[in-house]
Amino acid sequence: GVMEKLGLGPETLLQENPRLVYARLTGYGQTGKYAKSAGHDINFLALSGVLSRLGRKGENPYAPINLLADFGGGGVMCAMGIVIALYERTISGKGQVIDASMAEGVAYLSSFLWKSQNLGLWNRPRGENLLDSGAPFYETYKTSDGKFMAVGALEPQFYEQLIKGLGLDSGELPAQMSFSNWPEMKKKFASIFAQKTQAEWCSIFDGTDACVTPVLSFDDVASHQHNKQRSSFIKNDQEEISPRPAPLLSRTPAVPSFKRDPFIGEHTKEILLEYGFTKEEITNLYSAKVIEFSIPKANL
Repeated sequence: GVMEKLGLGPETLLQENPRLVYARLTGYGQTGKYAKSAGHDINFLALSGVLSRLGRKGENPYAPINLLADFGGGGVMCAMGIVIALYERTISGKGQVIDASMAEGVAYLSSFLWKSQNLGLWNRPRGENLLDSGAPFYETYKTSDGKFMAVGALEPQFYEQLIKGLGLDSGELPAQMSFSNWPEMKKKFASIFAQKTQAEWCSIFDGTDACVTPVLSFDDVASHQHNKQRSSFIKNDQEEISPRPAPLLSRTPAVPSFKRDPFIGEHTKEILLEYGFTKEEITNLYSAKVIEFSIPKANL
């Protein structure tokens, strides 16, 4: 209801411009019991059902920072909705309102979990399934130097290469999909990984299809050979590292800025002047605390 209070609700603006695509991104959506309730990623994740699936056996469910509901179920799904509406407009000539709920967005993002329940992938308690840390061949393991390796050897041919790299004989081990042996196998794998450094394990598994990779820190990620070859990370003029825009388009790739990120309000005056506001109008907006500047004593 915030935009309606400002006289800028979709009904009003669509009357002015019927081709307008109006996106409303909220936690719980525009209707329903929680529509006007405050919340954060962890709350939207909880209501979607997804949070109940995240976590290790015997531990509380945990939210993976705020990537899933905020950015995945929220930002990305809302952006996709805008693209869909723009495409539909080329046919109908009309805009529409997008009701993007982060809770519903992350639920839809998790459709795989719902659709694969009967395939045996998610029919066990949390933390005991194939992809949620239950399997010894889909897990992270600590190395002797305190770093970690990520293992994702799901397919039999990949699993065989994992076993070979660990110096084990598959003929002497339980079957890969023997659920009852998974806890014992995790302990065995953990003990072996703890005997070498991350770099030593990389020298063993790099170039194989064992699906074993180093867990890179933010400090190490830009210097990794693969990321360097693809220029996956960039530095700005302040020597700050960030990911290069993705995905990479062949004909019109994004041109990243190498300048530092702007401060909040740094270009407020510049943009409003460009849009046609007078200096007096900008001063009044600032005095009324409608807008802000990065430097409060900006010379207007």
